[in-house]
Amino acid sequence: MFSEPRSGRLAAWGNALLAGKVSPDDAASAIVGDDTVHRVAGLPGEAAPVGLTLALGRLRALGVSGFRVALPAPGHPLGLSGPPEFNARALDAQEAVVGFGAPHGLVPEVSEVGPAGDVRVEVVWQCLAVREAPPADVPSLGEAERELAEALREATVVLTRLDVAGSGPAAEAAIDAYRARAEGPDDSVLAPGYPPRAVRVLELARRVGLLVEVARGAEHVGGAVSASELAARAEALRPVERVARRARVAAYNSYVEGVPPHPFAL
Repeated sequence: MFSEPRSGRLAAWGNALLAGKVSPDDAASAIVGDDTVHRVAGLPGEAAPVGLTLALGRLRALGVSGFRVALPAPGHPLGLSGPPEFNARALDAQEAVVGFGAPHGLVPEVSEVGPAGDVRVEVVWQCLAVREAPPADVPSLGEAERELAEALREATVVLTRLDVAGSGPAAEAAIDAYRARAEGPDDSVLAPGYPPRAVRVLELARRVGLLVEVARGAEHVGGAVSASELAARAEALRPVERVARRARVAAYNSYVEGVPPHPFAL
């Protein structure tokens, strides 16, 4: 089922920590979520991976005053600013966190350990150099909200055309989950300190993303009869998914909008 990226949790709660809105322990707990443990490798001055609490404190000492999110996809370097090595790793992970105020970024490496029935998820964030430049293709909150309103209409049309309601129990369950979210917005989607508009934009982006997931799932259980029809469905969903990703990045990154960065260390 549709879920938020780990980079979103780290950026949101990392920003709240840097702003003094939450304690280090609360921030680390929220970032880890249902995973077993998160560590950060490659921090300047650290020979081995360290825990999140120490890593966030060290990044602040290095000059990081905020965190941005990048959610790149092939052909769409959303939120990235270089250099190529960081961009390549972020694209491979399909997400990253970019430090604001100092040239440090984080890319997650996720692994599962343990026997069947007792699988644990561990995350190592690789700390890498980033380039001081505007992030690619990130809209303002106002622009993202306008785009989402149109995307929601487009996604609904696509769902109707795909006849998702008639695609079986799995699709029906996903639609029910979407309706439950629409009826009861989750005010906890962002950490303390984010503006209400960012919360609203992220919640709407999650709803659009869930609709896209429902429609893609219908491709496997619905009435598609040819590869060309499947390709047409994917093409119809692509711009809607792109709008949702752009909006999610805009919501997470709104925390550092208008905040003057510290000069990057050389």
